[in-house]
Amino acid sequence: MIVVTGAAGFIGSCLVRHLNDLGRTDLIVVDDFSREDKNRNLQGKQYAQRIHRNDFPGWLWEQYYFVDAIFHIGARTDTTEKDWDIFQELNLDYSKALWELCAKHRIPFIYASSAATYGLGEKGYEDRHDVIDELHPLNPYGDSKNDFDKWALRQKAQPPRWYGLKFFNVYGPNEYHKGRMASVIFHTYRQVKANGSMKLFRSHRDDIEDGQQSRDFIYVKDVLKVMQWLHEQQPESGLYNLGTGTARSFWDLATNTFRAMGLEPNIQFIDTPADIRDTYQYFTEANMDKLRRAGYDQPFYSLEEGIEEYVQQYLEGDVIY
Repeated sequence: MIVVTGAAGFIGSCLVRHLNDLGRTDLIVVDDFSREDKNRNLQGKQYAQRIHRNDFPGWLWEQYYFVDAIFHIGARTDTTEKDWDIFQELNLDYSKALWELCAKHRIPFIYASSAATYGLGEKGYEDRHDVIDELHPLNPYGDSKNDFDKWALRQKAQPPRWYGLKFFNVYGPNEYHKGRMASVIFHTYRQVKANGSMKLFRSHRDDIEDGQQSRDFIYVKDVLKVMQWLHEQQPESGLYNLGTGTARSFWDLATNTFRAMGLEPNIQFIDTPADIRDTYQYFTEANMDKLRRAGYDQPFYSLEEGIEEYVQQYLEGDVIY
């Protein structure tokens, strides 16, 4: 059996669908299942058992011999959350408990880290283990992810194979429930449908023009393919960046969303909210050399290709993947 935590969320539910498409229905799906808007993501998917996240460590202790691998995608991902106790519980203590069980029972462990660990990028965006202690994330969420990465690297007892994936800006279907944390593509689509225009954050730096803030945007289906490849091909364990290796501007992202909708761009600018202005990343770009050296040679969706598919096949019909 394969376990997917965070299975009702964005990436987790897409992974369940991806595994179903590969013929895997012997899945254990783990989440808190308290939000119906998230549970919608599991409609039509096949799995063997649904387990509340609080009950899962106990289940794993007793049923470990059935488990082929754990994809630990569940986490608190709100970058504006300030309550450290939430991150301590969900992103650190819970992840440590699963790691230790996987190490004890020899279960491969693939977990979600984040590009938020890189902060402003002062040390670059290379997934080298020797720079982890020097990174300075910009918010408690990034701190929690970096703290777990550091903890994992210190452990003598490790799962037989483990991969910490530093997700960059993932977008795609099944993020309908994420509110403020949903991708700019999702928000562009909703705003254009509502009033025919899109508001992007104004730049508050003299060296970057409005709309030219840039991120490494990766379509969720590429994320799924990489996770599958890691599980099947078993390269060297460790931390791996997961982006495309190419930064694109928010202007590019918004204009391509308009075009996928068959509309001319109509973009306005507003001030970046004060509560995130001081911790706002103006540039991220994954160095993908490590994954490529490990043998992953598949191309990634271009921003244009990913947006067109997302808008036309999912957003336009409010379709779940």
